Amino acid sequence: MMSTKSQRFVIDSKGKKTAVILSVEEYEHLLEDLHDLAVVAERREEEPVRLEDMKRRLADDGLL
Repeated sequence: MMSTKSQRFVIDSKGKKTAVILSVEEYEHLLEDLHDLAVVAERREEEPVRLEDMKRRLADDGLL
């Protein structure tokens, strides 16, 4: 996860934080992380693939 040097928040009239301001770069990085977590969740029940089998698949598809 990316860390920022300064955090910026939007606050209401009582000083309560209501929103956060992120750079576009940090926002896109968080979206990528969220997507990666969604893929992991979707594939949680899949059986693992042995490295040798994956290498063979990639070679058969011309990707290795």
